[in-house]
Amino acid sequence: MRAVVCNEYGPPESLVVVELPALSAGPGSVVVDVAYAAVNYPDVLIIDDRYQVSVPTPFVPGSEFSGVVTAVADDVGTVSVGDRVFGASMTGAFAEQIVVPAGAVRPVPAEVALDVAAGFWVAHATAYHAIRSIAEVAAGDRVVVLGAAGGVGLAAVELATALGAVVIAGASTDDKLELCRVRGAHHTVNYERADLRTALRDLFPDGVDVVLDPVGGPLAERALRALRWKGRFVTIGFASGEIPHVPLNLVLLKGCVVKGFEIRTFSQFEPELAARDERELIELFATGLIAPHISAVHDLEDVAAALSAVASRRSTGKVLLRTGSATR
Repeated sequence: MRAVVCNEYGPPESLVVVELPALSAGPGSVVVDVAYAAVNYPDVLIIDDRYQVSVPTPFVPGSEFSGVVTAVADDVGTVSVGDRVFGASMTGAFAEQIVVPAGAVRPVPAEVALDVAAGFWVAHATAYHAIRSIAEVAAGDRVVVLGAAGGVGLAAVELATALGAVVIAGASTDDKLELCRVRGAHHTVNYERADLRTALRDLFPDGVDVVLDPVGGPLAERALRALRWKGRFVTIGFASGEIPHVPLNLVLLKGCVVKGFEIRTFSQFEPELAARDERELIELFATGLIAPHISAVHDLEDVAAALSAVASRRSTGKVLLRTGSATR
């Protein structure tokens, strides 16, 4: 099988595509012929050894995929050969095959295409957990989404709108903001042209209820200053490459709550909330009320271009890699 391999930590251009032996299913696992793999910002960090957890080299990067099950271990009764599935794993998805525990895959609804399924889970699950369980967004809440045209950001715009929130999308270009409006944003702010805090105050002089921040950098403090009394600020990631240093006196004066969310450990520490959120999210997906925006699809050999587009924040929504099995 063809696979992308990270032999040494570095930029996307350091990755190579090689032939590896076909995979087999060990106890409790399944083999999936990958049709599509989605590119996520943590993939960029992992190959450069800048993620919270270091992955020893060599390894196959990629954390999100869809495809068809081709082998099942004898002790697995929940998945069958031929099932169309989507799933997530910390690594291994940028290849024509992946082996994962049976519990790591979920069935693709009959009416959903495999490319759509590949780009759905990581961004939407991250956004939904952050909105539903961490920020506890309620109908009518004023919710600011930073980096709103990215994978997690656009999912957050769509999901917060579905929950009845008033969504304010922040992004760096007018084209990105137009996409946010199409996906449900009620207000938009181009924070490359306008001061974010001032723009939010002009929209809502008494402050906003929630800020969802997958970007970090200087935008974090500006958005925090726009919160109302007892507002909620949720940090999800640092796509800007800069971890912000927020003055704690702002938290004191506003009586606000600052929370962090990391999808890698959420189900470990909050299993009941994670299970509830996943049930609700899959129901929304199956009914067609939500779906990822796929802005580009690259062949496996173009992995460097796909990762670089996500790393530089040029992309919108989700970027996919397509393997040979997608066309078979």
